[in-house]
Formats: sequence, structure tokens, C-alpha cells
Amino acid sequence: MRGAGCNIMEDNIKSVLARSAFNFKKQYGQNFLTDEGLLGRIVDISGAEGCHVVEIGCGAGTLTRALAAKALFVHAYEIDRTLQPVLAHTLAGIENVEVLFKDFLKLRLDVVERTLPEYRVVANLPYYITTPLIMMILEHSIKCLSLTVMVQEEVADRLCALPDTPQYGAITANVALYASCKKVLRVGREMFYPAPNVDSAVVRIDIARGRLGDVDGEMYRRTVQAAFSARRKTLENNLCRAFSLSRGEAGVVLADCGIDAKARGETLSPQDFVKLSKRLQNI
Repeated sequence: MRGAGCNIMEDNIKSVLARSAFNFKKQYGQNFLTDEGLLGRIVDISGAEGCHVVEIGCGAGTLTRALAAKALFVHAYEIDRTLQPVLAHTLAGIENVEVLFKDFLKLRLDVVERTLPEYRVVANLPYYITTPLIMMILEHSIKCLSLTVMVQEEVADRLCALPDTPQYGAITANVALYASCKKVLRVGREMFYPAPNVDSAVVRIDIARGRLGDVDGEMYRRTVQAAFSARRKTLENNLCRAFSLSRGEAGVVLADCGIDAKARGETLSPQDFVKLSKRLQNI
């Protein structure tokens, strides 16, 4: 009889990886989930049932299998071709999955979406691509409905932070322009094989384009970047430097938006950034 602490799927994945002579590659952040209960919860949280799903970084295919059991179709992207024999085993007999060995970040999203209906992204993201991947989809997708992603826990806290907290920053405000974000599940490092050095969390990002009204995205992002360019400096100082304003001009802009000139970027809500970006656009 197996001991109570044994993870049958993890033992199986270890065996498949060994038989395939697979070597973990640190540059790809390869840490695989094997707990079936956890994988099922992630699928349920994502709203994948009956939907097309894009999975980015399918790894050993454990989440892919769980998604395929509920989703209409899974379009799984993987950068590491040496995982091909592993995936051939873990996804054997599953007909509603397509594995594409491509670097998703190097693809043109408009080209990818030409052949897709509306879809949801579900992924155990390699930590090194978290921010660029999320922003790529939020800024350029026209068909993605939501992202349910496993990320480093401190990144999850930043994505979902409230204004005027230590975790609130440029990424928080930029994501808020396109979507609402909620930390839905904490996942300890012991749930991965091999175990990483940090804990993780699942974040669900529901896209609602235009949620903050009619705003120029480029100016909004430029305003956010300016506000957080030097966190210890006041908004007045940061705006002077970023937009080549005199102190008097910056003071007028902030006053028109009802913002204290001595405030700092982390105190502004996304709605404040909308007002400020619109006012700066009219200088």
C-alpha cells in the first residue's frame, strides 16, 4: 500500500520525465503541477468549461489534461521542444488539444486570433514572462475574455493591490485600465515538481475593455510610468521631469484634477490616472 503522503501523479510524471531523458531548464522556469485536486480547482476557477482555452507554457501537460476534460478545445503553447515525448505520453488519446511548440511572446497576437473564437487564457506562467505576457494580451487582444494564471505570490499581490499600499505600483494601475483582478488561490511551493524557492498564487483577470471610460491607452500608460518613475518623489516633481513642465504648470494640472501636488503616485486610483492623463493630453 502507498503511503498517505505519496502523490501518484507526481511519481508518474517523474517516471515519464526520466524515461524521456528530460533535463529541466532553469531559463524557462520549469516547475510542474501534479496535484489533481489543485489542477481541478484551477480549471473550475478559470471558467474554462465549454470554452476555447489558450494555455501558455504547458510544460509536462498536467494542467493541459485537466483543462481538456472541461474545455471545448485547448490550444497549448510550449517553448521547449524537448518536452515533446513527455507531452506525447501525458496527452495520449486526448483529441481536443493542439500543442504548438512556439514562443508565444514572439507571436503577433492579431495573427494568432484570426483562427480563434473568443477564448480564455489559463496558464502556470513561467515567472520571467508574467508581466510582458499579461500586458501583451491586455493591450492587444480583441478576443480574450479572461486570464487565470499561476504567478509568484508577490506578483499576485502587486497585480491585485489597492491604492496607497506598498504593493500598489505601475503594473497594478496598467492592468486596471483593461480588467479587474482578483487573487483567488494561494499555492505553496511544495505543490510543484521540482519545488521552486517561492510560493505562488492563482490570479483571475477578467477583461472589460473600456471599463474606465474613453481614455487614450498610450497616454494613460505614459502617465502611470511618470508617476512611479521615482516613488519617493512627489507627483509634481515626476510630472515636471516626464512631461517637461515647469513646477507651476505641473501644479495647475494636478489642481485641475483635484490631486494634491505633494501626493505620490501610489496614492492615485486608476480613475485618478484617467483624469490626469486626459488633462496632460490637453497641454
